[in-house]
Amino acid sequence: MVMIGTIANALGGENVKTSKSKLEIAMARVFLNPAALSHKAGVPYATLTHALAGKKVRPETAGKIAAALGVDVTEIIE
Repeated sequence: MVMIGTIANALGGENVKTSKSKLEIAMARVFLNPAALSHKAGVPYATLTHALAGKKVRPETAGKIAAALGVDVTEIIE
């Protein structure tokens, strides 16, 4: 399980840039579309689409998305 607090501390609380291609691959592996992932991760759909565009998100958000995908957060960020 991803430790969200540890991620934020390790990154200095700064926003992290997600990798569009890594996110898409992780989603395909678990058969999730963006709407389903948004629901499973507990993040707003707009926030998820922001991450899917490869933009920066809060470390906590990246952690929630990674946990919903069953991967370590390092697998979805650049």
